[in-house]
Amino acid sequence: MTYDFRAKRLFVEADLAAGAEIAANRDQANYLLNVLRLKAGAAILLFNGRDGEWRASIANAGKKRCVLRAEEQVRGQTPLNDLHYLFAPLKHARLDYMVQKAVEMGVGRLSPVITAFTQTSRVNTKRMRANAIEAAEQCGVLATPPVDTPRRLAEVLANWDANRRLIFCDEAAPTASPAEILGQLPRGPAALLIGPEGGFSDDERDDLLARPSVTALSLGPRILRADTAAIAALALVQSFIGDWR
Repeated sequence: MTYDFRAKRLFVEADLAAGAEIAANRDQANYLLNVLRLKAGAAILLFNGRDGEWRASIANAGKKRCVLRAEEQVRGQTPLNDLHYLFAPLKHARLDYMVQKAVEMGVGRLSPVITAFTQTSRVNTKRMRANAIEAAEQCGVLATPPVDTPRRLAEVLANWDANRRLIFCDEAAPTASPAEILGQLPRGPAALLIGPEGGFSDDERDDLLARPSVTALSLGPRILRADTAAIAALALVQSFIGDWR
């Protein structure tokens, strides 16, 4: 079946099943009724990250509220990719952009980490979650990645699962070719770490490189902004050991 990417999609928290009725929250009702100007009977796709995607209709619409009725499942639930994305938080708009693109690229978990040169230590995880949901709604994604509470990089490394390959982007990586490095790695549980624009401190780099499950990855001859590096690195990882392969 050809997927219709023009269809309007909405993430809901409620369970989805045939005949289930879900009350849209205030923002969703405003979007459906006032932005899209949909009327009772109009079709929409619903997903919750657990029960697949469902064709639904607006069963009851008022001025500021509406009820959605699930009718038929059109896609079964897909699992989250086993690719974690660890990153030093950025400021506002650039962080919003990075989160959205990471979800589009198939990340299965979003983990902000505080490093020595992190630009900002204040992270609005609720806003990050909203951006992840928005990206999923717009791009046909069925499983929305969880957002972790920020932790310091040293704490993350101290508790790291050695069975998960950690790929960290390092301008000082000894091999300049990312394809050469990634081409040698097996598929399996993986994580990608992008540092702040100031890079990693010497102590952080030493800690990373001392671990057998860690691989340093160069992104080529140019210094990239953190949000650009995220997209480039995720594309490489997905191509060599992820679900683009």
